[in-house]
Amino acid sequence: MAYNEYNRPPFRGFRLGPMTISPFIKAMLIANGAVFLIQIIFPQLTRELGLTPAAFFSEFPNRLYQPFTYMFLHGGFWHIFFNMFVLWMFGTEIEFTWGSHPFGRFYVLSGLAGALLTLVVNSSQNIPVVGASAAIYGVLIAYWLMFPNRMLYIYFLFPVKVKWAIPAIMLLGFLAGGGNIAHMAHLGGALFALVYLKSDWRIRRMPGFFRNFKHRRKEAKLEKNRQKAEDIMKRVDAVLDKINEVGIENISPAERKLLEEASSHLSEENSTEDR
Repeated sequence: MAYNEYNRPPFRGFRLGPMTISPFIKAMLIANGAVFLIQIIFPQLTRELGLTPAAFFSEFPNRLYQPFTYMFLHGGFWHIFFNMFVLWMFGTEIEFTWGSHPFGRFYVLSGLAGALLTLVVNSSQNIPVVGASAAIYGVLIAYWLMFPNRMLYIYFLFPVKVKWAIPAIMLLGFLAGGGNIAHMAHLGGALFALVYLKSDWRIRRMPGFFRNFKHRRKEAKLEKNRQKAEDIMKRVDAVLDKINEVGIENISPAERKLLEEASSHLSEENSTEDR
């Protein structure tokens, strides 16, 4: 069966680092490894759980799970090995920097973005797309933006800065990958990560935006009421001055009504404060 992913890595070098596994990445290593073993036993799962655009649309909405499940499947040992190796090597520091929940959300959304672009561009494709590569490309973009001056040691010997190495890795993956690479999935994950980080957008910030919006509306309403109250008090002061000059019996009905409304308004405010 042909797979619309790469079966060999686009590079052969890495930066040496501590043998540390962060919580979310540990969970992904276990989950992807377990699913790969199940694939070996039940190879038909690849067709069922992989992302097949033609089947996704023709059987819609029965295969809505595929944009999520496809990123846990792989096309062979080297495919899953290098995907998980790159996830560990580049993702660990990002997860420790962001925290597990934000990093996990970013990883999954990158994978979903790759699935979405694949569905849009290759809607008639009958070959299943499998692999975590869209999410991995999102991680690579994040590392590229966060640590551009870090050094990667290609073949353990040649130091290259991240800002040059990662674009080269992606370019090699595009040029040397052959016809079985899901380029749209890679591109979708990478573009999502770029927009996500460059716009500094975080889902966790959205509640704060809405709270601030509500606060601004409340402040605007209070300011409007304050200005209205000041206007009423100015008019009341003018009526009181007139009363001092000519007596209350000589004010107009409209002026009497203004005094009554102002008195009623002040009584309501005092009652609200007491409660």
